[in-house]
Amino acid sequence: MSIKIIEYNENWKSKWDNFVINSSNGTVFHLQKFFEYHRPGKFTFNHLIFLENNEIIAVLPGAIVNNGYESPIGASYGSIVTHDLKFDLALKIVDELLAYGKVNGFKEIILTSAPMVYETFPNQNLDFALLWRDFKYSLHYISSAIKLEPELDILQRFAPTTRRNVRKYLHDNDLRVEINDRLDEFYPILIENKARHNTKPTHSYEDLIKLRELLPEMQKLFMVYYKDEPIAGSLLFICNKNVSLCFYNMLRYDFQYLKPIQRVMYEVVKWSTENGFKYVDIGVSQDTKVANPMTPSLSLIEFKEKFDAKTIMRNTLRYIY
Repeated sequence: MSIKIIEYNENWKSKWDNFVINSSNGTVFHLQKFFEYHRPGKFTFNHLIFLENNEIIAVLPGAIVNNGYESPIGASYGSIVTHDLKFDLALKIVDELLAYGKVNGFKEIILTSAPMVYETFPNQNLDFALLWRDFKYSLHYISSAIKLEPELDILQRFAPTTRRNVRKYLHDNDLRVEINDRLDEFYPILIENKARHNTKPTHSYEDLIKLRELLPEMQKLFMVYYKDEPIAGSLLFICNKNVSLCFYNMLRYDFQYLKPIQRVMYEVVKWSTENGFKYVDIGVSQDTKVANPMTPSLSLIEFKEKFDAKTIMRNTLRYIY
């Protein structure tokens, strides 16, 4: 039987999420349960399911925006989620998507996938199939990830000054890191940090609480305390079995001299290694103050490299009809 596309409805919720969880490249941002944190009506989703013999072979979360299709909407990563697939099937999936877009009068399709480190079985068949069918790269973001190596000493991988700072504060009884649920302590620090850069957090406090209710295992909050006062924190999103993502690394700048981010990054890497993840993603490093969205933030990239982070790219592919 041939491949066909159907539009998602609630009857497919369990099968969709099970497919994503067991896929090669799916993340928490592709789950239907994740999308439930958005208030009703915020987005008009048009998620797509690819079927062969009435079985799911791929899913695509997204929405119709300005007569085009965009994925992700309301999430960090989108694009087509599959199992480890052969090239022939990848090409058929892409062809079916393009045919669906043509029938529905789309003017374009925009897909932003998770970086390759998120894949259980690294495989670029889908990327090549998209490029072969005339998708073009329209945007690249520079991101950084730490490859976790259980057999290596974590501190030895850090830059010398960073290593010394972590060691110093590991033995400071006034400074401690704690994994807890104190979003009420973390969120004011997050607001203060973002305000320094004239921005606002991606998530409201209510959003983070709702996500914790929907996906209790998605968040790990590492709080840094100095003499019992909250001074910094890292909010980790568990994206899939391969990658933990530092979505927010924030500090109170009055306590910057204590190097709390260096201290908490050590704990994040240690915890992620001990819990079997392959990478810690520290997020994108773009200079948001300039017009070109691809402009790298050199200072931020350099800071991340002190933890032995390497560049990975978050790519956007675009097809114009």
